Amino acid sequence: MPMPKSLNPTAPPKLQIELQFASVAVEKSLSTITSPALIKKWVKEVTKQSGLLTLRFVNPAEAKRLNMGFRQKDKATNVLTFSYELSKKIVVADIIFCLPVVLKEAREQGKTVKAHLAHLIVHGCLHAQGLDHERSEDAVKMEKREIAILKALGFDDPYQDF
Repeated sequence: MPMPKSLNPTAPPKLQIELQFASVAVEKSLSTITSPALIKKWVKEVTKQSGLLTLRFVNPAEAKRLNMGFRQKDKATNVLTFSYELSKKIVVADIIFCLPVVLKEAREQGKTVKAHLAHLIVHGCLHAQGLDHERSEDAVKMEKREIAILKALGFDDPYQDF
């Protein structure tokens, strides 16, 4: 993973956000939900460090392969975060979203796809910054951060019905 040029200690903090798509079909599907500019706005709302976050939108086959390879779970999942570097000033991570899973979950949960995607982007970015939800006290802390960030972005509490 190349280090962003802006990580020069004398340069002002800069977060680089790269969007990748597994296929033209995935990119087209995402474009019906939201814009790259809005996705980057969501990421910047969550991530105050310098660094590089790559958000990759994939199909179920790629999501399943990654989930099996890294988590030994034989299914596609909504979001996977691979954090490579983390400090108070720098974050470098890949965040993988399986768009068909996101669409299915939004439908099943009675949410708009845009709201659910925003939540998962916030969730993935918080994982990249070292937060997790393995222990109940950590889950409560992470959920409170997610709710506050999503509220600032104009979205409802994603946990209110769960």
